[in-house]
Amino acid sequence: MTFNKMTFKNRVIILVSLIALLAVTYIVSIIVNTNTSGAKTSLYSWLDSKAADRVTKIVVGTDEQDFELVKKMNQWFVLHDTVEYPARQTRIEDFLKILTTRSSWPVRSTSASTHERFGLTENASRITVYGEVSVLLDLLIGADDIFRGEVYFRKIGQNDVRSGDGGIKVYTEGPISSWYNLRLLSGSDASIELNNVQRVSVIHNNQTQVFTRRNRAWEISGISVTTPSQSTIENYLRTLLNTEGDSFENTVSREDPMFKNQIIFELGNGRVITIYLSDADETGRILAFASGREFVYSIPSWSAGRIFRGAESFEAN
Repeated sequence: MTFNKMTFKNRVIILVSLIALLAVTYIVSIIVNTNTSGAKTSLYSWLDSKAADRVTKIVVGTDEQDFELVKKMNQWFVLHDTVEYPARQTRIEDFLKILTTRSSWPVRSTSASTHERFGLTENASRITVYGEVSVLLDLLIGADDIFRGEVYFRKIGQNDVRSGDGGIKVYTEGPISSWYNLRLLSGSDASIELNNVQRVSVIHNNQTQVFTRRNRAWEISGISVTTPSQSTIENYLRTLLNTEGDSFENTVSREDPMFKNQIIFELGNGRVITIYLSDADETGRILAFASGREFVYSIPSWSAGRIFRGAESFEAN
């Protein structure tokens, strides 16, 4: 009799333990499923990633500025004050990546009555993305969420308000010059590598420095350098190839006689590219343009000071 009682008691304990274990498992599964479901529903993208290649124009309008990014022949341009300036391709690609990448953009409201509170009325900053035949995205950017460091967003014609990383304002509210490609050798010339260059002639104040490739070394003529530093020469020539301005200069013609200095690149395929430069003004700034290019660039003093160098700067230590 005692044995049967003990057996029954053990069975009860085991049964209760199993019930408790099942209950805990059930509760945990609910929690996990709820969290997973919430994570999935908060993942969202404003624009289908497949649509990125179909984008032909992006219009950005804020309180401070309005401009357009226009794609022509697979190259992007910044349309500003009726002029199309070459654009930084990678910046536009990064901007579109924000809109097409599935990220956390949780819904904060579904009521139209909250739009004004979130700064999402029709007067808000706006990004409109166009395809060839239709609008792909029309997005309003609203107020900052001071607690989470996020920004509120809403599609035109929809009531849903979502929040997300406010880093997008770096693109919409940054200076328009941040979209410009200000490399003098831009476009197809941007792929020029130093190993494709055979000779570089730098003409400044009626003096000519010539750097000529001889096998794996560079020779200098036109100036007296006792022991040329090969690493210094290569760094200098790369600096010339990668010269950038800080803005475009629309008030000066390329025909102006101020462009009396030259940098001439002779490539291994026989091609010749010339950069024409002015003397430095009282601030140290110079103006420049490249052959085959329509724009004149303003080069700030800190960059201009690296372009023309004396013989001593090429001596090995």
